[in-house]
Amino acid sequence: MSVVRRVLGTVLWYARELTGEAEYDRYCQRHRRHHPHAPVPTRREYQVLRTHQREAHPQGRCC
Repeated sequence: MSVVRRVLGTVLWYARELTGEAEYDRYCQRHRRHHPHAPVPTRREYQVLRTHQREAHPQGRCC
């Protein structure tokens, strides 16, 4: 049973990384660590901030 649980955990981790779901969780951890008294932005606010950041600082890609 533990093998099945490990495999499912790995698949879930991979899916969260692939879809960007884990990125918000990492952002919340960093935000709480560096700004402990500031409120954590909601997921929607985070997406808006991320979009503005990407538009303000575009990065070229070779492929």
